[in-house]
Amino acid sequence: MKFSAVLAALASVAAVSAETFNVIVGGNSTLTFNPTSVTAAVGDTISFEFHAKNHTVTQSTFANPCAQMTTPTLGIDSGYVPVAADATSFPVWSFTMTNASAPLWFYCKQTGHCAKGMVFAVNPTAEKSFTAFQSAAMATAANTSSTTPSASAAAGGSASGTAGAAAASGSAAASGAGRVAGGAAGALAAVGLAAGLLL
Repeated sequence: MKFSAVLAALASVAAVSAETFNVIVGGNSTLTFNPTSVTAAVGDTISFEFHAKNHTVTQSTFANPCAQMTTPTLGIDSGYVPVAADATSFPVWSFTMTNASAPLWFYCKQTGHCAKGMVFAVNPTAEKSFTAFQSAAMATAANTSSTTPSASAAAGGSASGTAGAAAASGSAAASGAGRVAGGAAGALAAVGLAAGLLL
């Protein structure tokens, strides 16, 4: 029993020390992710704050930057998150890294956004750099994988909180990339569990 308590305490310390990266999607009405890439470890959370228009955070591959990853499994996808131009609060979608052994590649699947360079990377390498990934995205024709209306008429904040948790969670776990997370609640629960076991 003591070994289980020690293991739970160590897990809670790891969860508490995990870093959260905040990424702005479409800030200042631009077709950008800011920052364009992050270096994350297992347990870190990457949180995307969606600004005006209608964007996605969709996992792709380095070789095919403007198409959703389907092999070996379906990549994670925030789904479309429309935000009104006059919004004052912004919806957030996040995932937690469960495997940091290889780079992860993302793009906005809104028509034409990827081809204009709206891409993001987690743990890019010298061999597979963000610059090379973005150049490959911009070399593609306009993304025709979907046609979704503009967010100009959408209500701001309609997709607030963690989006698509049930669907994306299964896809993320299968790909080993990450899992959709609800923020600090998981870390606090782990700390509480560890404290309960130790007391």
